[in-house]
Amino acid sequence: MGVVARRPVAWVAAIVLLCEAVGIVFVNGVLATVVDNQHMSLGGVDPAAMSTGTWVMGGVFGLGLVLCAAVLVRTAVRDRGPGRPGRFALIACAVVHAVLGAVTVGLVGWTAFAFLMVVLGMLVLILLAYEPERGSRDPERGSRDRDEDDEDDEDDEDKDTGTDPARAEDPAAA
Repeated sequence: MGVVARRPVAWVAAIVLLCEAVGIVFVNGVLATVVDNQHMSLGGVDPAAMSTGTWVMGGVFGLGLVLCAAVLVRTAVRDRGPGRPGRFALIACAVVHAVLGAVTVGLVGWTAFAFLMVVLGMLVLILLAYEPERGSRDPERGSRDRDEDDEDDEDDEDKDTGTDPARAEDPAAA
């Protein structure tokens, strides 16, 4: 995929994840309110604990989606792939969307499934479009690629010290 298409996909995915975060928090808020007002209990658990747990779950899930949206916004602005923690967050978000999509087909319907699969597709597309290049970083030399010039630099170091590594005497033999 070209450079032209990956930035808009990152922006759209960020906006969709932000909307999804608001929707998740709203749905969990409604569920928590219903559980609290109806004094519902599941397996003898206190209704207040269930209500609080639902609010916390919605908040944590919403914050996770906002975090992923922030990673996507940063990716779109810089037009560079996310770092390792950002990639892990996006992969986790993609896995959650895949699992929720599988569950949603039976519980909610095909429209919700299609929405989750479109979001999953955008996340995977971004992860692949901004894939880090193999061998482009050498930890000893920073972000510079190793090439023939680096080998010449090693030869120059040998000339500077006046020793040839092939003819160097073994210190133990001396």
